[in-house]
Amino acid sequence: MAATDEAEKRPANASGAGDYVRPFVPTAVTMVGVVAILYLGREVFLPLAIAFLLTFALAPIVSALRKRSIPKVPAVVVTVTLAFLAIGLFSFVVATQVSNLAQNIPTYQSNILEKVRSLREVGANGGIIERLSNAVERVGAELQRGTRVPEQAEPQEPAREPLPVEIVSRQNPVEILKNVIVPLAAPFATAGLIIVVVIFMLLEREDLRDRFIRLVGYRDLHRTTEALQDAGKRVGRYLLMQLVVNTTYAIPITIGLWLIGIPNALLWGLLALVLRFVPYIGPAIAMLLPMLLALAVAPGWSMVLWTAGLFLVMELISNNIMEPWLYGSRTGLSSLAIIVAAIFWTWLWGPLGLVISTPLTVCLVVLGRHVPQFAFLDVMLGNEPVLEPHARLYQRLLAGDPDEATDYAEEFLEERYLVDYYDHIGIPALLIGETDRQRGVMTDEQRRQIAASALALVENLEDVAQEEEEEEEEAAEEAGKRSTPSGEDDIETPDLPDGEGRSLLCLGGRGELDDAAAAMLAQVLEVQGAEVATAAHAVLEGRAVSSLPLADVDTVIVAFLNTASLAHARHAVRRLKRARPALRVGILMPRADGEKSIEAASISADFVAFSIAEAVKEGLDDKPAVKLKATTARLTRRKTRPKKPVAETA
Repeated sequence: MAATDEAEKRPANASGAGDYVRPFVPTAVTMVGVVAILYLGREVFLPLAIAFLLTFALAPIVSALRKRSIPKVPAVVVTVTLAFLAIGLFSFVVATQVSNLAQNIPTYQSNILEKVRSLREVGANGGIIERLSNAVERVGAELQRGTRVPEQAEPQEPAREPLPVEIVSRQNPVEILKNVIVPLAAPFATAGLIIVVVIFMLLEREDLRDRFIRLVGYRDLHRTTEALQDAGKRVGRYLLMQLVVNTTYAIPITIGLWLIGIPNALLWGLLALVLRFVPYIGPAIAMLLPMLLALAVAPGWSMVLWTAGLFLVMELISNNIMEPWLYGSRTGLSSLAIIVAAIFWTWLWGPLGLVISTPLTVCLVVLGRHVPQFAFLDVMLGNEPVLEPHARLYQRLLAGDPDEATDYAEEFLEERYLVDYYDHIGIPALLIGETDRQRGVMTDEQRRQIAASALALVENLEDVAQEEEEEEEEAAEEAGKRSTPSGEDDIETPDLPDGEGRSLLCLGGRGELDDAAAAMLAQVLEVQGAEVATAAHAVLEGRAVSSLPLADVDTVIVAFLNTASLAHARHAVRRLKRARPALRVGILMPRADGEKSIEAASISADFVAFSIAEAVKEGLDDKPAVKLKATTARLTRRKTRPKKPVAETA
């Protein structure tokens, strides 16, 4: 009982799992229930989903007509009528082309047989096909020889010829009419239902919006309104731009197939327009069908190759020019999410689910982005980074992978300077490691691995530092001022002084992570043109300070990531100043919360910097060194010490 009471009193986040496990169970149960409902009620939900997406696509057209002073009802009726007339005309043309193709298929049999006969001739006279056939026959003979069972003599019976059987239908005319009409009427009924739902959704769009806000977001109208606007923009723009891209793709395909000589070129162009709504596999299916027809139409292989080349060229143009220009990656979905969504919706609702998988998933991502209860959908399916840059860097350092960390850093440094990277990503990542060390969740081996990976990262960025130093020299000659790069608006690049002719020493304070922070600072100082040396934290212990080249440097900067190390910082400053009184000694002590509450005088330092940029500015300053003050006990001893008598002169 005591153990039970203690467990009940324990906070939920004591183990770190209480924040995630408990809400996940009801969420998982809810998701399974929703999927089961969607699967069992697919005959109802699929038309509603199609109507919902069509409403998103047609809403901008209705709004444009309303802005031209057209009343709501005529605007909705005109929009829906034109849209479904286009869909009906499209379906009629496809059906006509399919019927024409079916009538001409028997005329292509001779070409197909000719190609099969040519393939046989390729394998004749000891060719590949003949060798494979002989090998298969030998293997089959060996298997039959090993499994053959001696047959017993049985009286032979005369072979019986099969009797012809005739099936006579006993259905009445009403049942026959029902079996014929019902399958034909089902698609028209579904289409009529979709039309009616789209009309009413467009007419009652404002009322449906208000009801949705009242249902899920009445307490936060701003967030709910933003979610609705975001969903409308993403889905509507995706559908419209995808239609434009597919149309510009299908027209050249149709013309090209007609010039090549593929029968029913209009059919294949229209199918290409529709199939490109299916992610990834749609274009492949659209290319495969006319290629098979080209195989059957022409006796040679040139038509097949021309067809494949046409589709490949159009895919390259569409994927690399049209799509990035019109909508790019504004769907907000990752590539893996698009594939998984296509598989899921196909399993759930069949081929139509595959066609509408991307816009439906976009709606789910928007829901997860703005509704906290569904935030996991945005994490799982969205294309936005789920880890902050410094947390991602810390994870890579913890995994001992400085190469991938270097790749991320180089992407950042394409638009920013090295000091920005270290101040906003590098040092915060080391602060996470220092926090984990203080909490006792990091082993000594992990601490050394993080420090080694961080030092390897700094070494990998040496080329970037040299390039930046050359840019600094050119900028100083031309304008005398650092140019502000284009990048994130929340990062302001500081204007750092020139370090030409200055000599500094950067030290780690208490551990390996402090050594890594000192190495980052040293690299930024080198970019500014200063001569910088580095040393590990061990030199501050005991009498090892005397081994430092203090006579050759102007300033020493000691890095401490632990903000509770004020006593160690004070002792380090005193040891360094006693070794050389005219030495300027500064402390780099960044804080995760951004506070600046440490006074330099309290630790006898010349300055205390809370970022690498501040440390560079203070370290390259020409201020004279602050003299080391005697302690209170020493001053008291001096005041109370008796004065020696002055010797009388002869």
